Amino acid sequence: MSGAIVKELPETKAPFNWTRAIFLITGLALFFIIYYCPAWPDAIDPKGEHFVLTKQAKGALAVFAVAATWWIFEVVPIGATSLLIGTLQALFFIRKPAAAFKDFMDPSVLFIFGSVVIGMVFTKTGLTKRIAYKMLSIIGERTSMIMLGCFVMTVALTHVMAHTAVAATMFPLLMAIYAMYTTETKPTKFGKALFIGMAYVAGAGSIITLLGSARAAVALAFYKDMTKVELTPMDLTFYMAPLGWLMVFLLWGFFMIFLKPEKDRIPGLKEKASRMYKELGGMTSNEIKAALIIFTTVVLIALKSLVPALDSLDKTGLLLCSTIGFFVVGILNIDDLEEIPWNIVLLFGGAMSIGFCLWETGAAKWLAVNWLVLFEKAPAVVFILGMAFFVLVMTNFIMNVAAIAISLPVALVIAPYLGVASEVILFSALATAGMPFFLLIGAAPNAIAYNSKQFTPGEFLKYGLMASLMLMVVLWVFVAYVWPMMGMEVFAVAK
Repeated sequence: MSGAIVKELPETKAPFNWTRAIFLITGLALFFIIYYCPAWPDAIDPKGEHFVLTKQAKGALAVFAVAATWWIFEVVPIGATSLLIGTLQALFFIRKPAAAFKDFMDPSVLFIFGSVVIGMVFTKTGLTKRIAYKMLSIIGERTSMIMLGCFVMTVALTHVMAHTAVAATMFPLLMAIYAMYTTETKPTKFGKALFIGMAYVAGAGSIITLLGSARAAVALAFYKDMTKVELTPMDLTFYMAPLGWLMVFLLWGFFMIFLKPEKDRIPGLKEKASRMYKELGGMTSNEIKAALIIFTTVVLIALKSLVPALDSLDKTGLLLCSTIGFFVVGILNIDDLEEIPWNIVLLFGGAMSIGFCLWETGAAKWLAVNWLVLFEKAPAVVFILGMAFFVLVMTNFIMNVAAIAISLPVALVIAPYLGVASEVILFSALATAGMPFFLLIGAAPNAIAYNSKQFTPGEFLKYGLMASLMLMVVLWVFVAYVWPMMGMEVFAVAK
């Protein structure tokens, strides 16, 4: 009716989120309680050396507490929590602002940025769909086999590529596969299992070769300096391959039990994937250019670890050359920069900042000594697993190389008195350092998987706790039975 008066409906307010408010306040309360509480006792190692927890180190633990609380319960966007990490360090004089904020542009963060860009290029050029359709036309319709195929492909790539780059490569591929499972935006069990599983198995695969991550090469060199014993890349692969691949299949079984897909199969998927692959036609010029740039970058980074003449080349610099190359040849343009998940990049900037903060203030060393001396009179196997568990927890908050570096010296001092060989200390630490299943900041694949919007940080932690328990059981079996049968020296003559 003309002239009718239309009344505007009152704007409905969203109900107050008490849960968010509680955890927001809890995180801040933990910070102030830890920061302002009286000095804590020194940590004392088996040699009698004292490690003082300075005011700055206590401040690092306080930042650690608020960041962990806010990250786990996602009271604010995870990137904003990362900014809080640098801000608190600067405002409370825990570290100088130049140091606290410099870590946000650490080479490791830029490596993650470059890896994410590669994933974007796979999607934009159509390489993702080409690979996904071909893979599905081979694997078939059963969702269990699709998941297993994705996991196996992820791990196979980590044998020749850094697991960060693998995750960035696999992510758009999994998104394309998931789009054929459902068109709904609501998270599903299959989606949670596919993306969380990709992050977990990328970690499991990364422990097998020197190319999977930087941690193994650094740890082997560190071990040589401390023990004067040189272990080869073949030694690493020989002992770690059975553990890594076993974890892959156990994780697949784990997700099939706790996050069993809603559908057993996707009817007609194989034929549909074959048809869609044919419809793509031949490779476009952009696909060819992208494939050449990515292949060249991967080969150079891989050869860097194998060819001494290339060792001086920085892997982050090599990876960023691919980013620049994509813009030079016209695959990417200025608008694509807006599509980069800066929330994830900031997350890892914050992770690097809190990691260096714990390391440089001595807080991480204080924690390591206090934890490991608890096992000074424990049975040998308990001591080995206790040390590995410490690395597992710490590598969720600080660089895995740093977690190994702060725990190995203390562990290697205690080990001879318990009749434990140094070799098993190294390999058990490397195993848990590669599989941080608790937090998104534990490893780049965790954060990349989160970009799927299929799970929350709390869900990642819930399944991560169960998966970590499984890892510790597997590690116990390897320490007590498998590795000794393979020839590893586990028990030494006690002093």
